[in-house]
Amino acid sequence: MNESKPGGSQNPTCVFCRKNDDCPIKYGEKKTNEKWNLTVHYYCLLMSSGIWQRGKEEEGVYGFLIEDIRKEVTRASKLKCCICKKTGASIGCVAPRCKRSYHFPCGLQRECIFQFTGNFASFCWNHRPVQIITSNNYRDSLPCTICLEFIEPIPTYSILRSPCCKNAWFHRDCLQVQAINAGVFFFRCTICNNSDIFQEEMLRMGIHIPEKDASWELEENAYQELLQHYEHCDVRRCRCKEGRDYNVPDSKWEIKRCQCCGSRGTHLACSSLQSWEQNWECLECRGILYNSGDFQKAKKHTLPNTNVGITDCLLEESSPKLPRQSPGAQRKDLLRQGSKFRRDISTLIIELGFQIKKKTKRLFINKANIWNSALDGFRNQNFNPSYTIEIAYVNENDHFGKEQPGSKQEFLSLLMQQLENSPLFEGSLSKNLSLNSQALKENLYYEAGKMLAISLVHGGPSPGFFSKTLFNCLVYGPESTQPILDDVSDFDVAQIIIRINTAATMTDLNSLINEYYNYLELIGCLRLITSLSDKYMLAKDILVYHVIKRVQAPFESFKQGLKTLGVLEKIQTYPEAFCNIFCHKPENLSTKILSDLFTVHTLSDVQALGFWNSYLQAVEDGKSTVTMEDILIFATGCSSIPPAGFKPTPSIECLHMDFPVGNKCNNCLALPITSTYKEFQENMDFAIKNTLRLEKEENSHFIGH
Repeated sequence: MNESKPGGSQNPTCVFCRKNDDCPIKYGEKKTNEKWNLTVHYYCLLMSSGIWQRGKEEEGVYGFLIEDIRKEVTRASKLKCCICKKTGASIGCVAPRCKRSYHFPCGLQRECIFQFTGNFASFCWNHRPVQIITSNNYRDSLPCTICLEFIEPIPTYSILRSPCCKNAWFHRDCLQVQAINAGVFFFRCTICNNSDIFQEEMLRMGIHIPEKDASWELEENAYQELLQHYEHCDVRRCRCKEGRDYNVPDSKWEIKRCQCCGSRGTHLACSSLQSWEQNWECLECRGILYNSGDFQKAKKHTLPNTNVGITDCLLEESSPKLPRQSPGAQRKDLLRQGSKFRRDISTLIIELGFQIKKKTKRLFINKANIWNSALDGFRNQNFNPSYTIEIAYVNENDHFGKEQPGSKQEFLSLLMQQLENSPLFEGSLSKNLSLNSQALKENLYYEAGKMLAISLVHGGPSPGFFSKTLFNCLVYGPESTQPILDDVSDFDVAQIIIRINTAATMTDLNSLINEYYNYLELIGCLRLITSLSDKYMLAKDILVYHVIKRVQAPFESFKQGLKTLGVLEKIQTYPEAFCNIFCHKPENLSTKILSDLFTVHTLSDVQALGFWNSYLQAVEDGKSTVTMEDILIFATGCSSIPPAGFKPTPSIECLHMDFPVGNKCNNCLALPITSTYKEFQENMDFAIKNTLRLEKEENSHFIGH
């Protein structure tokens, strides 16, 4: 047999479906037997109802004998396709008493399901298997965990759900492409990595999983670059005049690779290494070693005759390793790690939210005492952070014990405000952990980390108040983090560092050391001063002690709390995505942002909606007594949009009433229907301003915690 793919100007048609399309993902590989002038699509052949594979793989076409193929073509020529009405319909629905026959491409178009397993059954659109879920509690879209585009979480022909991870959804087309590339040995659930249950369900729902190795494993010399030695100097200041790739063995310009990962390097001279035998680790590996508890701080060597500033003490760059890899290695990593580098923060938090179970836990919250109410709820032995949280507001002065349903996102927003202003943190805008012995004794740093993790996973607002130093300590480890002077909130300590750093002579420096001798001795920063340049190391020691070492116990406790629901691990895996929401406040609200945020679900008054848009513009232009944040708080209880968005989506309705009403539990804003815009604006300003003022007064009875 002589098999080949049609080439040149010839493009023969498939004897079954009569199409000349060459699309392996949709129709399978197209093969032509030149001797018998016979062309077939693999799937058309495989799914035809009246043919079986009687030969060996090398016989006929894919083991289907030529004589059998001809007989099947003859049989199909007598059957009319119920979709295109043409003859040659070789595939029939296996459902009892169903007489529908169709071509394979026509069946795909009409959303039939073809099972590439067992007897290779085919089902028409009326009898195809479906995925059944007990209930649908998803009010908003969820991302396809392969392409990350948002989809409606409803099982349909084109939308499939994972059988092992109930909150994992996929496009059918995305699954099929992944199955073709991964093969039977690597095709598995993108969330939990299960293969057996996952493949069984996907085969039932018509996904073809070829019995082959993964496509990336079949590439010629696929991992050849892994056999090459890494030869590049990655320190911040490469001193070699010949460049970072210059490597001369048995000299000071020999490149030493990281002893842990081998994927970063340094010239011996650039890291003050006396010989090639000395150990050297890159910045990332030091962070990993530190977190494992086996890290011992390596001695740093100051470059000779060089003035090193406080912010220049670490030589290694902090960029990730990926950009240093060859293009081939980057491509392999992207294949292995899926869409890791394409994920934005909202997708990551939604993914964390998949852990939340349907079982609910009600928290009774006193809005005048948010902190203690939250502590009591989270410390309750029956509380599970993966349960769905319900909020009930209570008033301790109400002797009747009335409960009012509360907004979870409003509660989390208020809790994050309490956390930001708590004595557990110090600093003005960018905050670091403080040293509070009473809070440490009461394990409040752990509770603070736990609160922050719960808030993120359950749809709360972003923190936005961390310093870069605190964030880097969480991601890379304190030993791999260099604080800056702005991290010091204590004015006296900052003055000591500034005075030492700006000492002009050895006499001035020694005088300062004598002046602060007791303090330096107390914090363990006394060092032998032999030259004026030693002042930089002394200033650095004080800085590191005050910002990092002094709060080591609170930091470890806070970090343990942040591990709740796997949040810390996610942060360390995707630091760039999380840095923005931890270290920066959300962008200022604008007319466009709020206009896009609120949707109109019901038929509303056109004039009132016009007044609403004009009102938003007036607020943004400063022509109103309220702000954009006030409007959002009035409707949702939050002053900013959470990273994962609002649940449910904020909506607007127009009602015949004098003043607007905000329903924070449903994120619904009811607008008044008025005859003039002036009346509309006055009523909006009055209601929003006074409602927020009253709420602030009620909550101000309890200050601090």
